[in-house]
Amino acid sequence: MTLAVDNLQVADLVRGVSFEIGAGERVGLIGESGSGKSLTALSVLGLLPEGLRATGSVRLGGRELLDASEKDLSPLRGREMAMVFQEPMTALNPAMRVGRQVTEPFRAHRRRARPAEELLAAVGLPGTARAYPHQLSGGQRQRVVLAMALANDPSLLICDEPTTALDVTVQAQILSLIKTSLPAESSLLFITHDLAVVASVCDRVLVMLDGEIVEHGPARDVLTAPQHAYTQRLLAASDLGATR
Repeated sequence: MTLAVDNLQVADLVRGVSFEIGAGERVGLIGESGSGKSLTALSVLGLLPEGLRATGSVRLGGRELLDASEKDLSPLRGREMAMVFQEPMTALNPAMRVGRQVTEPFRAHRRRARPAEELLAAVGLPGTARAYPHQLSGGQRQRVVLAMALANDPSLLICDEPTTALDVTVQAQILSLIKTSLPAESSLLFITHDLAVVASVCDRVLVMLDGEIVEHGPARDVLTAPQHAYTQRLLAASDLGATR
């Protein structure tokens, strides 16, 4: 299922952003904090903060999302499209056992639930269904959120800096899970400022600066021979730049 974003505008924070992600594509959206990456993702999901409004066009599988009502969008979230946020505790209920939380997407969409233990074991967390979020480490909580996001095999998965707060070893484990657990036909929009992460996960890269896409192309081309001065600075400051 293709995600098509055309001339997306959010106040003066996101300006004229256009891109497509085809079925099965893994696309990275990179840029520094405040560049408009997260607002772009929230526009796709219809979750912009109060007071902000997106214009332009966002279509998933040919269906326009920007003018859709909350009633129409709610059935799509968690089924056709899902998101993994940077801080897992923003997505988890601290007073609910994680086993019940990972099966919530099935109840929300009135689908037959898979066993919680099965979902948790698939992300490397066997035997944790009765745990509360505070009893798990940051990396374990992020695995729970990933299990929730993947429960209904979404057509589009958006990951917004999902490994930023994790140490290097746990980060590698989460990235491996995303790559191996996401169905081959599902699309991925991976938001990050870490070029090394993009190189390991994504086929194609979009570079965002001050609310605009300033460079895009195959990951190998953008990360080895960037054309825009901003991308060149990002690369020079990254671990990838240090190894060139």
